[in-house]
Amino acid sequence: MTALVVILGFLLVAICLGLQARRGKDMDLEEWSVGGRSFGTTFVFLLLAGEIYTTFTFLGASGWAYGKGGPALYILCYGALAYVMSYWLLPAIWRYAKEHRLVSQSDFFARKFDSPLLGALVALVGVVAMVPYLVLQLTGMGIIVSEASYGHISKTLAVIIGTVALTVYVTISGIHGSAWTAVLKDILILSVVLFLGIYLPWHYSGGVGHMFHTIDTAKPGFLTLQHSGLSPSWFVSTVLLSTLGFYMWPHSFSASYSAQNERVFRRNAIFMPLYQLVLLFVFLAGFAALITVPGLKGADADLSLLRISVKSFDPWFVGVIGGAGVLTALVPGSLLLLTSATCLAKNVYKLARPATTEQSVGRLAKLLVPVLALIALFFTFNGGSSIVNLMLMGYSLVTQLFPALLVSLAPRKMVSKQGAAAGIVAGVLIVGAVTVTGATVGSLLPGLPQAVKDLNVGVVALAVNTLVMFAVSAVTRTAASGATAETAPEDGLTAAH
Repeated sequence: MTALVVILGFLLVAICLGLQARRGKDMDLEEWSVGGRSFGTTFVFLLLAGEIYTTFTFLGASGWAYGKGGPALYILCYGALAYVMSYWLLPAIWRYAKEHRLVSQSDFFARKFDSPLLGALVALVGVVAMVPYLVLQLTGMGIIVSEASYGHISKTLAVIIGTVALTVYVTISGIHGSAWTAVLKDILILSVVLFLGIYLPWHYSGGVGHMFHTIDTAKPGFLTLQHSGLSPSWFVSTVLLSTLGFYMWPHSFSASYSAQNERVFRRNAIFMPLYQLVLLFVFLAGFAALITVPGLKGADADLSLLRISVKSFDPWFVGVIGGAGVLTALVPGSLLLLTSATCLAKNVYKLARPATTEQSVGRLAKLLVPVLALIALFFTFNGGSSIVNLMLMGYSLVTQLFPALLVSLAPRKMVSKQGAAAGIVAGVLIVGAVTVTGATVGSLLPGLPQAVKDLNVGVVALAVNTLVMFAVSAVTRTAASGATAETAPEDGLTAAH
C-alpha cells in the first residue's frame, strides 16, 4: 500500500497545482485555452519540449527497446529534427495567430484559406487523431497505477479514477494547470529516468557495455535494423512522418500561441534537441529489463519498465516511479482534452451556429471535456494495441495537415481552399483504410522492391495528399479564371451603360 499512497499523493499535488494556477484569472476562452498568450520561455519549453515525456515515452519507448531492439531508436531521432524545424516554423505560426487572435489550430487554417469549412475539417481530423493519443495516455495511466500499486488497484479502476481527475482538472484550470503541473512532471520524470537508465544496467549487467554484449550474444541482430519490416526504409520514413507531424498535433500547435513573443521559440530551439537525449536512458532501462524480466510478449512489453522497477526497488520508490508515470499521462492528457473541446466548440459548433457568442463557445468547450473523456474511456476499454502503435496511427493522421500548413506560409497563395481540403481528405482516407484493414505497402503491392514495401504507409498517404492538393488547386484555379473571364465583358457593358 505504500506505493499506492505515494502515487495518490502526487495526483493530489497535481490537482492542487491546477486549482492554484487559475486563481486571480478570468477564465474566458482565450485565458482557458492559450493562457492569455502570456507564457514565457520556461512554460512554453515545458509545454512543447516536455510534451515528449508522456506515457508513450515512459512505457512505449522502453517497451519497444525491450520488444523491438534497434528500431526503437526512431523515437530518439524525430523529436530532435522537429525541434530544429521549430526555429523557423513556430515563430511564423505565432505571429499570424497573435495578429488575428486565434485560439485553435483550426482557426489558423480557416483564416489562412478564408474557409470556415476547412477549419471544421481540420478540427475533425485533429480530434479523430487525438482520440488514440488520449487512449494512449489513459491506457498508460492504468498500466502504471496497477503495476506500481502491486495490483491493489486494477487497470480498469485506475483508468476510471484517472479520467475523472483529468476531467475535473482540465475543466477548472485549463492550460494554466497543465503548465504548472508540467514543471513538477518534468523535474520528477527526468530524475527518475536518469536514475533508472544509469542504475539498472550497472546493477544487473555491470555496465552499459556489458549489457549490450549480453543482449547481442543472446539475440544476435536484435540491436540493429532488420532486412525487411522494421528496415532502414521503414526507419527513415517513420522518422520523416513523425518529424513533419510533431507540431501538427492540435494541442502542440495551439500551445505555441501561449508564448509572449516569437523569441521564446528561437531560444527554446537551441536547447530542445539536447533534451531529447534523456530518452537514451529510457531505452537503457528497457534493455536492462530484457535481461532481468524476459518473456514479455506483444503489448505486454510496455510493462517492462515497471516490472523491473517492482523487482528492483522498495515500495516507496516504486510509488515515486508510478507517480512520475501518472504525471506523464496527466499533463498531455489535459492538453488533449482541452484542445479537442476548443476545436469542436469554436470551429464546428460555431460554424453551424454563427450567432454563438464567445462566452457561449467557452462554456460549451468546458462542457465537452467530460463528453470527450467518456469517448476516450470507451475506446480505452475496447481497444487493443500497443502504445507505440497507437501513437503511430495518430501521427499518420495529423501529418496529413502538414502540406496545407506549409504552403499557407508562402508569401503568395499557392493552393486553393478546395485543393487543401481535397489533399487532407485523400490522405486521411488512405490512413483510415490502412488502419481498418491492417494493410501495408508490401501487402498492397507485393511486386515492389523491399525498401519500398517497408515504407511507412503514412508517408505514402502524405505523398498522395500533396499530389491531390496541387492537382485540385490547379483545376479550381482554372475554373475560377474561366468564370472571371466569362463575366468580365458583361460587367464591362454594364459599366458602359
